[in-house]
Amino acid sequence: MDTQTLSAPTRRPRFRRAPEPPAFRVTDDDVVIIRQLARYRFLRSTHIAALVGRSIDRTNDRLARLFHAGYLDRPRAQLDYYPTAGSAPMVYALANRGARLLIDQYGIELANVDWSRKNHKAGRSFIEHQLEIVDFQIGIHRGTRGRDDIAIMHADDLIAGMPEQPAKRNPFALRVKLSHKGAARNIAVIPDLVFGLRFRAGASYSYMVEIDRGTMPIVRSNFEQTSFERKMRAYLTAYAAKQHSQSFGWKSFRVLTVTTDEYRRKSMIEALNRIHIPRSPGAGLFLFTTREALHYANPVGQVWQEASGKSVSLI
Repeated sequence: MDTQTLSAPTRRPRFRRAPEPPAFRVTDDDVVIIRQLARYRFLRSTHIAALVGRSIDRTNDRLARLFHAGYLDRPRAQLDYYPTAGSAPMVYALANRGARLLIDQYGIELANVDWSRKNHKAGRSFIEHQLEIVDFQIGIHRGTRGRDDIAIMHADDLIAGMPEQPAKRNPFALRVKLSHKGAARNIAVIPDLVFGLRFRAGASYSYMVEIDRGTMPIVRSNFEQTSFERKMRAYLTAYAAKQHSQSFGWKSFRVLTVTTDEYRRKSMIEALNRIHIPRSPGAGLFLFTTREALHYANPVGQVWQEASGKSVSLI
């Protein structure tokens, strides 16, 4: 055999679409993938495999084909860390062709934006924060999978149950006026994620989630600047004003905070215990955990701590 006639298979570029992509036909399973990216904005290949119930090898094959055919993007911000984390799962996003497919053929309402341009402009820190939110969401799915006594209420479900149709942008924003040392300031607090759990017995619980990356100071001397203490004060003030009941139709809710480490968690609780808002539930509104704790358990398990130090679970 003439070994000179042998050649290695052509390797398609990671972040540039192949000039001549292989023959490809979108399947129903592919549409499920595209829908998931329309819902979550950014997903790792491992996220997608978990959401659609496929093996990672099969998922990666279809993702590569969808990327090179123009239905999905691979945000280039990954180039910031891919050389040092080459084994990290690829991150995908909805591309313009994928959005057009969902709008034209499936009647799905999507924002009229240039998705590919937004993906190109998205920075590394923004994408990583979005992926941490997705990690939390998928953890909830895994924690309730196979249980017929619990149903997850997603943001869309909660919006459908609101007394009035909310604004399309930031429908769960809480807007309050905070007073500090004689000065008043209007601020809005927007949770990273909102979900609910409905139990077969009839009870339902609503949660707002804060994924803290450790970049915001916990306390500041200047109240005009953002801090986690100011954010907790805003949640308590909104609860005292019953905004959750008037705007969302909820009897109550709790704020779940995921932070970077134990030291920061304790510092948050110390700041929380110094806040006193009349007619609010006080420190009982909040539950705390750390990234490390969620690495070993799912978000619905006994990974949460009250300000008192008591460990609790969501189910």
